[in-house]
Amino acid sequence: MKKEPITRDMIRSLPKTDLHLHLDGSLRLPTLIELAKKSGVKLPSYSEEGLYKMVFKESYGNLGEYLRCFGYTVAVLQHAEALERTAYELALDNQAEGVRYIEVRFAPQLHTSSGLRMEQALRAVNRGLRRAARAFNRRPTVKNGKEPAFHYGIIVCAMRYFEEDFSKSFGRFIRAHNYAPRNKIFAMASLELARASVHLVKEEGLPIVGFDLAGREKGYPASDHRRAYQVVHDNFLGKTVHAGEDYGPESIFQAITDLHAERLGHGTNLFSTRSIRDSRIDDRKAYVNSLVEYIGDRRITLEVCLTSNMQIMPRLKNNLRLHPFRKMLRHRLSATICTDNRLVSRTTVTNELMKAVRAFRLNTKQLRDLLVYGFKRSFFPGTYIEKRKYVHEILSFTDKLLVK
Repeated sequence: MKKEPITRDMIRSLPKTDLHLHLDGSLRLPTLIELAKKSGVKLPSYSEEGLYKMVFKESYGNLGEYLRCFGYTVAVLQHAEALERTAYELALDNQAEGVRYIEVRFAPQLHTSSGLRMEQALRAVNRGLRRAARAFNRRPTVKNGKEPAFHYGIIVCAMRYFEEDFSKSFGRFIRAHNYAPRNKIFAMASLELARASVHLVKEEGLPIVGFDLAGREKGYPASDHRRAYQVVHDNFLGKTVHAGEDYGPESIFQAITDLHAERLGHGTNLFSTRSIRDSRIDDRKAYVNSLVEYIGDRRITLEVCLTSNMQIMPRLKNNLRLHPFRKMLRHRLSATICTDNRLVSRTTVTNELMKAVRAFRLNTKQLRDLLVYGFKRSFFPGTYIEKRKYVHEILSFTDKLLVK
C-alpha cells in the first residue's frame, strides 16, 4: 500500500461513493441559468459570478439561510425534462471524478407545482441516472472487468415541514387540510410519499433504495413521521434521517429509535452536550457517551458533509479540525464523506476527501477504510450477493491502485 503523501490525483483515481447527495442542490450552474431563462424563473443574477456572490455563497448565517438557496433550484425543476437532464448531468459529473456509486436524494413533492405528479418526478430522475449509468458501463474497460461499473440508487426525501410558497401544489394541500395541526399535515404528506415509493419499487422496479427526512429539526421532531417510516421499514427500504444537524443528540436518538434509521445525515451535534435541550436528561455527558456507544455497536453510519457544515457553523470555517469527524475517527464509528450539495456548497467528492485528509491527517489505510465504508453501508439496489460481489470488485481495484 502506498506510503507517499495522499494527493488530489490519487483521490480522483480511487473509486468513491456519495451517499448524501441532494439533486436540487447539485445542479450545474450554467444549467440552472439556462433552465431559469427557459421556464421564466426570476434569478437575482443570470451570470455565474453574480449567483455565486448573491446566492451560492461561501458561508451562511445559519441553516435556514443555507436552505433558501433551494428556492431557486427547485423552481427550475418543475418539469420532467429538467429533472431528467439534471440527474443525467449529476451522474456524469460524478463519473468524471471517479465516483462509482451515488445515492441521489430529492423531495418529489416539491416538484409538482406545474402539474407533475410525484411518481412522474421519480421516473424522470431515474431515466437520467439510468442513461448515464448505461453509457458508462458500456465502456470496454468496464465490460472486460478491468474497472468497476457505475451504479446508483434513489433516496426519496420526506420533509419535516413545507412552506406554502415553496411548492404551490403543496400549499394547496396545506390549505385543504387547514383543520389539522401543521405537524399532522406534514406527517400525512410523508406517509403518502412512503406508500408511493413502495408502490414504485414493487410495481415498476424503480431503484428507490431509501427514505430520508430533511428540513430544520427544531420544532419539527422526527417522531411525527413514525408512520411513514414504519411503512418503508416494513417493506425493507433503507432508512436515513437528517439528524443532529441543527439540534442536539436527542434528535439523533429519536431518529434511530422512532424511525429505525440505519444511517444519519450529518450527525454534527452527536458529541455536543451543550446542544441537549431535553430537560429529562440529567447527566448529559453520560447520555452522549451511551449514544456514541450505541451508534458504534450497531454500525449506524454517519453521512459526513464537511463543507456544508463549515458554511453554516462559523467555528469550523477557520479550523476544520474542530469538526466532530475527528471524534468519529477516534471512536472508530462508521462514517462516509459526502458532498451534500455540489452547487450550494461549491464542492466535489474529491474536494471533500482532500479536506478530510489534510484536516485530520489521514493516512492511506484510513482513506481506504473511509472509501470502503461508503460502498459497504450503501443501500445498494441489487441483492446482497450482488452487493458483496461489487464491493469485492471495488476493493480489488482500489488495492491495485494503492500498490502501484
